Amino acid sequence: MFKLKGVVKLVNDTVQITEKFKKREFVVTDENDTYPQDIMFQAAQDKCDMLEGIMEGDEVEVSFNLRGREWTSPQNEVKYFNTLDAWRIEFTSGNAKNTENNAQKTAPVETPAAVEGVKDDGLPF
Repeated sequence: MFKLKGVVKLVNDTVQITEKFKKREFVVTDENDTYPQDIMFQAAQDKCDMLEGIMEGDEVEVSFNLRGREWTSPQNEVKYFNTLDAWRIEFTSGNAKNTENNAQKTAPVETPAAVEGVKDDGLPF
């Protein structure tokens, strides 16, 4: 798990890639270095909804996972791709204009109680 704080530069619309897969890309500018970096993230499936209400200029902290995959082209060339897969977006304290509950920007986490047939008795085991 990684985190990045920055300013939202761009929020794209949700794109339906296949019948079963959709994603929404957004860019956050990291200004913590000598040279600001524009970092593209993607939210997939139900996590696309956490970008509702996020606007350009918002100061946010993005929690994400780094994903990598291999792809072989029709010419049999092997290439590798990385994705920054966002799973939580929280407004930082500098956002006076966005005082909504940050929990609304967090994708739901599936707990054992959410799995059918599993009893949640509060015990950690």
